[in-house]
Amino acid sequence: MSHIDTICVQGGYRPGNGEPRQVPIIQSTTFKYDTSEDMGKLFDLEAEGYFYSRLQNPTCDHAAAKICEMEGGAAAMLTSSGQAANFYAVFNIATCGDHVVASSSIYGGTYNLFAVTMKKMGVEFTFVAPDCTEEELEAAFRPNTKAVFGETIANPALTVLDIEKFAAAAHRHGVPLIVDNTFATPVLCRPFEWGADIVTHSTTKYMDGHASAVGGCIVDSGNFDWMAHTEKFPGLTTPDDSYHGITYAARFGKGAYITKATAQLMRDFGSTPSPQSAFLLNIGLESLHVRMQRHCENAQAVAEHLQSHEKIAWVRYSGLPGDPYHAMAEKYLPLGSCGVVSFGVKGGRAAAETFMKHLKLGAIATHVADARTCCLHPASSTHRQMNDQELLAAGVSADLVRLSVGLESKEDLIADIDQALAAL
Repeated sequence: MSHIDTICVQGGYRPGNGEPRQVPIIQSTTFKYDTSEDMGKLFDLEAEGYFYSRLQNPTCDHAAAKICEMEGGAAAMLTSSGQAANFYAVFNIATCGDHVVASSSIYGGTYNLFAVTMKKMGVEFTFVAPDCTEEELEAAFRPNTKAVFGETIANPALTVLDIEKFAAAAHRHGVPLIVDNTFATPVLCRPFEWGADIVTHSTTKYMDGHASAVGGCIVDSGNFDWMAHTEKFPGLTTPDDSYHGITYAARFGKGAYITKATAQLMRDFGSTPSPQSAFLLNIGLESLHVRMQRHCENAQAVAEHLQSHEKIAWVRYSGLPGDPYHAMAEKYLPLGSCGVVSFGVKGGRAAAETFMKHLKLGAIATHVADARTCCLHPASSTHRQMNDQELLAAGVSADLVRLSVGLESKEDLIADIDQALAAL
């Protein structure tokens, strides 16, 4: 089974004879064993199974396995949020005294996680423009660089990452490329096919699709050779005293990275997804391939309409010919450029806020990428912790409106936009 449509519907869970057709919700914190020896094997990572849902739960693992199949990865794990997924993905290999290269055009919450919170933990980040030259990218690396990070489609700047360029640079320096694939989803882009090593998701967005459950996911391609760079990644290539001297890369091969993230980070930080949330996520995944097609179709129509409207200053959507990232989208996103459109209303910040206030179908919400249309003014919400210089580097201007185009009739959406613009 290899087609993404089929994986969305049936991947990750194969019921046996007489077993539930739908993924069962295992709403239990603990699991019973007959002997201490049986449980001891789980604590020693010598046997597969479950003993406490803070680390692993069958319902969560079924959903993670489906996303792993969709991305074409080797192993995956769910987290309680996309923020937790990005934190774990980086902190699993970069700790105090280490350095990471990241695209400056990323979600504001992720930027703050990296530039402020993880900096306090001793991990330093150098941010580069997504369309930087190869020379500028090379100059960002240091001897203690442990990873490169970017977003397939940046939220909300909608820049498109040149995955091959960033992957090549990362691999020249013996480090993995981590790509947040939230906006594209594996339906539109599978970063592993372009050289990325690790993929993250805020499953809260398109994967869930209905604003019903917060969650995240990390998928490892299994392609990065940790043992070839032993000195850079001692956490994976030397014994872990907190787990009986296990060397993850030697013991678990392609599953080493996810096993370490589960055994260490989930154990100690506990960003645990609930079984109920994983169940809802799986339901969303079953229709993801159908929904993404409609999201892209609607967003393309809205973007084209906005581009020709006299009260709109500019439109950013890589599906538009003439967009700075159109050529990049044709390469990496031939099936569509997601359902999010960013644009500026003539008149700046005040005009943008007036426009949003008059929308009837589009709700003002911090959320993005679900079945219902919603909009946001990032400079006063998700990115408000940034100063003007940081906003500019992230591709977020003061007049930027992020419109997450839903599954409604595109004719109704365009009519709603027009009546809101008429109020200006």
